Amino acid sequence: MIPRYARPEMTEIWEPATKFRIWYEIEAHACDAQAELGVIPRENAEAVWKAKDVEFDVARIDEIEAVTKHDVIAFLTHLAEHVGSDQARFVHQGMTSSDVLDTTFNVQLVRAADLLLADIDRVLAALKKRAYEHKDTVRIGRSHGIHAEPTTMGLTFARFYAEMDRNRARLERARAEVATGAISGAVGTFANIDPYVEEYVCKQLGLEPEPISTQVIPRDRHAMYFATLGVIASSIENVAIEIRHMQRTEVLEAEEFFSKGQKGSSAMPHKRNPVLTENLTGLARLVRMTVVPAMENVALWHERDISHSSVERGIGPDATVTLDFALNRLAGVVEKLVVYPENMLKNMNKFKGLVMSQRVLLALTQAGVSREDAYRLVQRNAMKVWEEGKDFKEELLKDGEVTAALSRQEIEEKFDLGYHTKHVDTIFRRVFGE
Repeated sequence: MIPRYARPEMTEIWEPATKFRIWYEIEAHACDAQAELGVIPRENAEAVWKAKDVEFDVARIDEIEAVTKHDVIAFLTHLAEHVGSDQARFVHQGMTSSDVLDTTFNVQLVRAADLLLADIDRVLAALKKRAYEHKDTVRIGRSHGIHAEPTTMGLTFARFYAEMDRNRARLERARAEVATGAISGAVGTFANIDPYVEEYVCKQLGLEPEPISTQVIPRDRHAMYFATLGVIASSIENVAIEIRHMQRTEVLEAEEFFSKGQKGSSAMPHKRNPVLTENLTGLARLVRMTVVPAMENVALWHERDISHSSVERGIGPDATVTLDFALNRLAGVVEKLVVYPENMLKNMNKFKGLVMSQRVLLALTQAGVSREDAYRLVQRNAMKVWEEGKDFKEELLKDGEVTAALSRQEIEEKFDLGYHTKHVDTIFRRVFGE
């Protein structure tokens, strides 16, 4: 987790104080359930809640752990310092440290997912607003980086919206998948603790009981969670790359907002660089970096090992904090993106009429010309535009083989931009449902 790329709302989830608070709630709720079952005295369960307003001393817990070499035991020792050793003697009854650690990790991932869902909603709102704003703003579509056929800027934004909307649905599923808890004891058999305790604790924490655990919650759930974060990061990069292309000097169809007093280059005062979207490309790589380790965590020895633990201590905060920052940065970029419709038209017309080549090809075949001959006729006139700077329509009108099949009026009408935008409303209804 890098402070430069972190927002306090997300980092708070991963603070040691937050973690210890969740540990405490798990232990206290477990005691309540044990008291209901008659396993421990009610007064001992109630005594644990004496610490409900305590701010656990992270430094003191670290001090104890330096001796015990066990973080959960260190916490339990510190808790007893507040509750009293005798009254706290039933805390953690029948539980194992994984019950606490795994359930806490899932609580943190769920909370992180809730923030990320809100972030995605902000991105979606920005993309939708800009899509409708530029629904009919014509720009050239590109394939292989080369001019292809006309599209609109609104369709570009709508495409990104649809992708991010799918990501939202994916994240909701991933959230549900990790929203489980386990209070099942050593190797997960409930030998020393009643399943009711698990059900009770999970209900208090807004989780579902893990149907079957070993000593750990199955990590395929977490693999899917981090894989989903990786896909979202890739979608962020997809938008970022498009904006970076549009901001190139030779293109300049759009650019990141350049604020008053902002500097571009330390050496070249004229520069206005796409630094935010380049940063987003890098942040996406950082998030995706967590996906493979999460998948490797699925395969654990027998009923438990801790090879996953050190990994998750890193990738849990790293992935969620970074993605949270990236989504909010992306939303800001889209919200303030400066769009240049005139440059879009200028770029589209740079190769005078070539973008209409397919319409002419199809018209010739409809007029009875073989596809091979039609392709030859269109291509030979198109190459004059590429190589000599000619006007495509004028060359077609001078080509006797073309005019033998198509009238001047038929050729002229093939250069109507409206032909390419006639289904924009249909696509928007499909994407936005309006």
